[in-house]
Amino acid sequence: MIGFSEGFHDAAVAVVNDGKICYATHSERYSKRKHDKHLDITAASTAQLLCHDGMIAFYERPWLKRTRQFFAGQKAWRRPRHLSLKPTQYYNHHKSHAAAAFQTSPFDEAAIVVVDSIGEWDTTSIWTAEYGDYGKAVYKKRWSQWYPQSIGLWYSALTKWAGLRPLDEEYIFMGMAAFGNPVHMNVVERQLHKNNHKGARIGDYDKCDIAKSAERILQLELNNIFARAAQYSKHICYGGGVALNCVVNTGLREMYNMWIMPCPGDAGGALGAACLAYGGKVDFSPYLGYNIQKFCDPRRVVDGLLEKRVVGVANGRAEFGPRALGNRSLLADPRQAETKDLVNKIKKRDLFRPFAPAILEEHCQDYFDMPKQSRYMSYVYKCKQPKAIPACIHVDGSARVQTVPEDSESILRPILECWYKRTGCPVLLNTSLNIKGKPMVNTWEDVELFSKKYDVSVF
Repeated sequence: MIGFSEGFHDAAVAVVNDGKICYATHSERYSKRKHDKHLDITAASTAQLLCHDGMIAFYERPWLKRTRQFFAGQKAWRRPRHLSLKPTQYYNHHKSHAAAAFQTSPFDEAAIVVVDSIGEWDTTSIWTAEYGDYGKAVYKKRWSQWYPQSIGLWYSALTKWAGLRPLDEEYIFMGMAAFGNPVHMNVVERQLHKNNHKGARIGDYDKCDIAKSAERILQLELNNIFARAAQYSKHICYGGGVALNCVVNTGLREMYNMWIMPCPGDAGGALGAACLAYGGKVDFSPYLGYNIQKFCDPRRVVDGLLEKRVVGVANGRAEFGPRALGNRSLLADPRQAETKDLVNKIKKRDLFRPFAPAILEEHCQDYFDMPKQSRYMSYVYKCKQPKAIPACIHVDGSARVQTVPEDSESILRPILECWYKRTGCPVLLNTSLNIKGKPMVNTWEDVELFSKKYDVSVF
């Protein structure tokens, strides 16, 4: 079964055969256009070659979306929608998110929370799901909010107000919150209850204070939504683009038994559509994209780190999701604070921006106040030893941690083991192998261009 998403932002395609996710990728990795809304022909053709049957599922219902566009006064409702593949099945946008969250999860039954900017009409929804006859997932929508009320549109509008790109740089707005104080909660809460489709007009305030105030209001809103969802199950799956806010996710994880698939946004809806077409539980891995098949010697990577402090790694199948988890990563020595500025300069990012630590899973509680694992950078935790790894600790003492287990599929595990043996430090700074505003590298040809242009050794 093929599932695909396109037409708004972050087009993607996925293939599920007999309960196995054979392929899942972002269009941008092939087209080289960040957040590309059109499905790339190479990605689509690869999916068709891998698919065992002729079923093609689209992640939303275009005709229903056009009714909302008409209601909102958008001219887009008049234009016919041209899709790169011809669907045999259409699914509701939020149901696709729900399926991506539930059918990849370890749970046999769960409540599902979906929060994003907008689907056809839904902007927030709660579902329940369980596996019924023949192991097929059965979904029931229990509650929803409709456009124009939208948490996702509100957060994107505030992102734009702060001078950042909506549907792209929300993560920067999230990071700015650590520098602010929640002194304008009443201002951002009033904005939440307005129609944010055309942006926010809230006056002249400190951007970091607005970011922190928005973080607090978002936490309160999601606390209420999750409390409603918890009436249906002790397990909660969480999807939609708002699920990428790892700071707020952490507060939720402290209260609920949660699963967040590491690609919860619209690209993940492609996998959700394929999951719905298949019907059953799927075996999930984040490494689902283009495969660079070459030998990578961890010892050479560590030699490079000790010599230059920063190296790239491109090996195995690319990650499905916005965060590099070791197969398309820029790695660096976290033990010197100035490494953060060095990596930010290479990536052409704002110097205040933090980086994630990747750590051998068995050592994570020695360095962070956290549970035994957090494998997909979905949560943040306070660091117990910030002076030991200052390059990947944010200004508030927190870090978006990736724990790397012994059975990891990624080359990152043997690299970390070799690094730990040589230095006594089980942590490396891990960020995506790309430049700000550009997609992660995908093929080895991309790697060679990156290495030559930015003078970074890539293994």
